[in-house]
Amino acid sequence: MRILISADMEGATGVTWPADVTPGTEQWQRCRSMFTSDVNAAISGFFAGGAREVLVNEAHATMRNLLLERLDERAAMITGRHKDLSMVEGIQHGDVDGVAFLGYHSGAGAEGVLAHTYLPNSITGVWLDGEPADEGRLNSCVAAEYGVPVLLVTGDDRACVDAAAYAPDAHTVAVKRYVSRYAALCRPPGATAEDIADAAEAAAAEAGRTAAAARGPLTVEVELDAAHLAGAAALVPGVEQTGARRVRYTSQTAFEMIRCFKAVTTLVSNAVEADYG
Repeated sequence: MRILISADMEGATGVTWPADVTPGTEQWQRCRSMFTSDVNAAISGFFAGGAREVLVNEAHATMRNLLLERLDERAAMITGRHKDLSMVEGIQHGDVDGVAFLGYHSGAGAEGVLAHTYLPNSITGVWLDGEPADEGRLNSCVAAEYGVPVLLVTGDDRACVDAAAYAPDAHTVAVKRYVSRYAALCRPPGATAEDIADAAEAAAAEAGRTAAAARGPLTVEVELDAAHLAGAAALVPGVEQTGARRVRYTSQTAFEMIRCFKAVTTLVSNAVEADYG
């Protein structure tokens, strides 16, 4: 049994505001240890449940946040950016039996701690085939295309509710309760680690590759907070501007869908100017 952990940071234990996840800040340094604790708890639980290998893929910002020197030595980790499948890199090789989404969060425009989709701001909504799509839904679509079930989702309570829509059979652990976009009722890392480990051990029993789900074509719509950002996104071949602040594209596979989404967000982020956005 080989498990992939896609590890994002906004939904980690104790994280509630931008400085907690912004590389280089004092708060980020502090929160890295709690983020690593969540990941180690999941690793421990999956091995207890019978996993033979656990691969961690860093999925936040620079993708250099987890403390490798403190990682459970039974696991391995992909760290760094510019990967074919970004947040779910490693899922595409035909050897993963289940994936866990750790530290996930609500999508852009929704209620949730540090809610966003790929970019911390600029994007106000994303839809996949007409359904609101956070990072979990987008990544679960990619996982399904490779026949990999989503076994576990952790984050705030709103992220866990979202997971029930795109991964109804997944185990969930709410490490904090939403109060506002920048506040949460948090539990100490020792308590959340125990819950994550227990959930991962139980989830391991449900690991196992399934038939690949060929869902294409897939249509993605993105709403932005400024008209010039929609214009920037439309520079990507196949992306059309459908309104002053909206773009849309259709992909034949989830692999193409998520890569096009990454291209759109990269151009959008580079079109943002200080203060005015």
